Amino acid sequence: MMQAMLLKEQKKPLKLCEVPIPRPNAEQVLIRVHACGVCRTDLHVFDGDLTEPKLPLILGHEIVGEIVEVGENVRDLKMGERVGVPWLGFTDGTCRYCQRGMENLCENPLFTGYTMDGGFAEYTVAYQRYCFRLPESYGDVEAAPLLCAGLIGYRTYHLAGEGIENLGIYGFGAAAHIIAQVAKQQGKHIYAFTRPGDKDAQEFALRLGADWAGDSDSMPPILLDAALLFAPVGDLIVHALRATVRGGVVVSGGIHMSDIPSFPYHLLWEERVIRSVANLTRQDGIEFFNLIANNPVKTEVESFPLEHANEALDKLRRGELQGAAVLVI
Repeated sequence: MMQAMLLKEQKKPLKLCEVPIPRPNAEQVLIRVHACGVCRTDLHVFDGDLTEPKLPLILGHEIVGEIVEVGENVRDLKMGERVGVPWLGFTDGTCRYCQRGMENLCENPLFTGYTMDGGFAEYTVAYQRYCFRLPESYGDVEAAPLLCAGLIGYRTYHLAGEGIENLGIYGFGAAAHIIAQVAKQQGKHIYAFTRPGDKDAQEFALRLGADWAGDSDSMPPILLDAALLFAPVGDLIVHALRATVRGGVVVSGGIHMSDIPSFPYHLLWEERVIRSVANLTRQDGIEFFNLIANNPVKTEVESFPLEHANEALDKLRRGELQGAAVLVI
C-alpha cells in the first residue's frame, strides 16, 4: 500500500488515503515519486474547469522520481534511473495526428493526473515512451516544475515564431519565470505583465531580468513582437493584441481560459495572429532539456509535504506563489 492525496469529487478537498501501489503493464515503469509540482492545470481539474477526469483520481503531472520496476517490454529505461513524467502520458501512435508528427493532438490520448493517476502519491506508473531523463544539474524539487511549466512554456515560446526582439509575458507565475530566463539568455527584451497592483510579482519579474514590469491592463513602453499568455483570463487576449506590432503573434499557453470578449477587428488586422498551445510532444521535451542542460535556468519553488497538497492548491488559486509549488514526497 501507499499514501496518496485522492480527488474523489471535483471542488472537494483532496483526502490523504492509503491505496494499493499500482502495478506497471508491459510498456510501463513503476516510479517511486520524489517530488511533484503543483500546476494550474491541477487547479483546473480540481475546480471542475476540465470536466472529464477519471474519479477517484490522483492529481499531479510534474513528476520526478526513481524507477523501481520495469514492464517486460521496457527496453530504454532501467531500474534506478531518475526520470520525469509530463502531462501527456500516452498516445495511440496510429491516428492521423500521430502519423503527422503532431502527437500532442492525438485523438486517443491519456493525460497524467487527469485520465490516468499522477504524482500526488508515493508511487506512480508511466509509459516508457513518455518518461524523460532529466539533466543531472537539477535536484528533484527544482526539476519538478520543468515537467509542465517548463515544457509548456517552451512550446508556447517556440510557437511565437522567429525574429522576436520584444517579448511580452502575461501572468508571471511558474511557466513565465522559467521561459523568461530562456528568452533572456537568447537576447530578448522581456516585458512582464501581472495582476493589476501586484508589485511583488513585478519585482520578481525584474529580478529575473525583465526589462519592464507592469499591470496586465497597461500598455508596455514599446510595442511587442509577440506575447505569451499564461494567465487563464480571456480579456488578456485583447490587451495583448493592442500591445503587439503589425504581424505580431499572441500565444495562449493555458489549457483553460475564461471567455474572450468581443473586440474591434482593427486589433486583429495587419496580420496579427492568435494561437493556442495544446499539450506537448516528446520532441519538445528533448529540445527543452537539452537547451537547459547547456544554458541552466533557476526554478523558484515553495515546497510542501504531500499531505499539504490542498494548501498548495489554495495558494496557487490566490496568486500567493512566486514561481512554483512542489510537493516533496
